[in-house]
Amino acid sequence: MSWSIIIAALWVLAATMTALLPMRRQYLPGVTLLVLAPVLIAWLGYDFGWVWAVAGLAAFTSMFRNPLKFFYARARGQHPEIPK
Repeated sequence: MSWSIIIAALWVLAATMTALLPMRRQYLPGVTLLVLAPVLIAWLGYDFGWVWAVAGLAAFTSMFRNPLKFFYARARGQHPEIPK
């Protein structure tokens, strides 16, 4: 089995555990996972082809849609509300 698959499976488990945390405790592990995801997707794309990289990108976008919306709004100069 490829190392990229093993690391991707561990990333999914970490993301699942992070989602189970209370909202105020999700920030640090969530941002860490958010930063590591593109590197992991690129590694999977290198090992298995661009189709799987696109599938991984779609899954990543689906899982992190709210943080990505927040960062997109911040990039446009808006000040979105952070959940408590």
